[in-house]
Amino acid sequence: MDITLSIIYLIATITFVVGLKMLGHPETAKKGNLTSAVGMGIAILGTIFLAEKEVPTIIYVLIGSAIAIGGIIGWIIAVKVEMTKMPELVSLFNGFGGASALLIGLVEFSKNIGVAEADKASSSIITTVIAAIIIGSITFTGSLVAWAKLNGSMKDLRLPKYNLINNILFLALVAFGAYIVLMNTDSTLLIYGLLAASLVYGYLFVAPIGGADMPVVISLLNSLTGIAAAITGILYNNMVMLVGGILVGSAGLILTFAMCKAMNRSLASVIFGAFGGGATDGVEGGSKIGGNVKKTTASDAAVLMNYANQVIIVPGYGLAVAQAQHVIHELEELLTSKGVEVKYAIHPVAGRMPGHMNVLLAESNVEYSKLVEMDDINPQFPNTDVVLVVGANDVVNPAAHNDPSSPIYGMPILDVENAKHIIVNKRSMKPGYAGIENELFFNQKTNMLFGDAKAALTELVAELKNM
Repeated sequence: MDITLSIIYLIATITFVVGLKMLGHPETAKKGNLTSAVGMGIAILGTIFLAEKEVPTIIYVLIGSAIAIGGIIGWIIAVKVEMTKMPELVSLFNGFGGASALLIGLVEFSKNIGVAEADKASSSIITTVIAAIIIGSITFTGSLVAWAKLNGSMKDLRLPKYNLINNILFLALVAFGAYIVLMNTDSTLLIYGLLAASLVYGYLFVAPIGGADMPVVISLLNSLTGIAAAITGILYNNMVMLVGGILVGSAGLILTFAMCKAMNRSLASVIFGAFGGGATDGVEGGSKIGGNVKKTTASDAAVLMNYANQVIIVPGYGLAVAQAQHVIHELEELLTSKGVEVKYAIHPVAGRMPGHMNVLLAESNVEYSKLVEMDDINPQFPNTDVVLVVGANDVVNPAAHNDPSSPIYGMPILDVENAKHIIVNKRSMKPGYAGIENELFFNQKTNMLFGDAKAALTELVAELKNM
């Protein structure tokens, strides 16, 4: 029986690795997700039916009921959730993973801590239990805060000296956990006090972080979820949970540092800098930078694009908010039918989670070959007739190159300013998440097409059809 279970775990582990590899490319991502899911299903069934020799029937009933209820809820969410809400959903899933780890930690605490002297658990097991509670709690409340901020239900929290408060609380958590480990106490009050403090820290950890840093935060929380899963694997001596958690944790960390590199920011500055908080509304036509804004109409923009040889579309979070992904695909197909070469320029941190624009455009069946990453598309801008920026802001702001005093200085951006003609669709002159004016809007080659992205693009498509 043990050999059979080990083989099942080995197969599951292989599917995790293969699935993770396939997730690295849009064309194989769906198959990779399914491959990993099948491996997880096999591991779950093997654990239920082969891990224990004698299990009461009621336990199987309870486990089966939990799986059925969770599966139905997950299926309904997956079917109904809009792609524009995917960042929020990812945050919730991260939170559920953390909640599972903290609950397991609480259960194992009652089993392994505070027992008779002769049966005391080893320090390693106690440390693992405490780590599960702390990391699981931080991930749980941190992910819920991220969900609330992405959903627009919560604004950035700006406490005085919040960095000092967070650091003191974190050190207190470590000291508190170390005390419980060393004393091997059976105090329920202490363990629930640790739980409460960890939940509060999870809230304070994410609450001050600005919207521009949300892709990094989501990656980091995803990594913490994997670490929490690995910890539970240690607690139950379950290799497939351990390996799965390590894969998720390491992949999340790699993605986190990749996002930081894309923003030219260290992870410490993301966590403690609150980049992108407190942006204020700008006044249309005016700017601290100075200069005039040139407005355009859908009709004029259509003429410009109709006679272009190459058009590059730069999608941003505004496209997701307006749910205009299908309209922009229609625009792309219309231009292509007129002999215009169309590509999409994808910035690594455009949107509210890693790969947000890729997922959004994939929903509208945009060909993967048309999605071009920043490093590959930047050399093409000088030869591009028209660039259409839809809902993007900081990722196309030339201040990242030109203004050493700018908070985004040094951040790699899409070099839209090098194109021959630029059309920017925005609702208003409101700054992006960084809270600064965009130099691109005042460029002599830029024409501003104000309005909701879906409405503006629909009108643009209508004008093009009449040409």
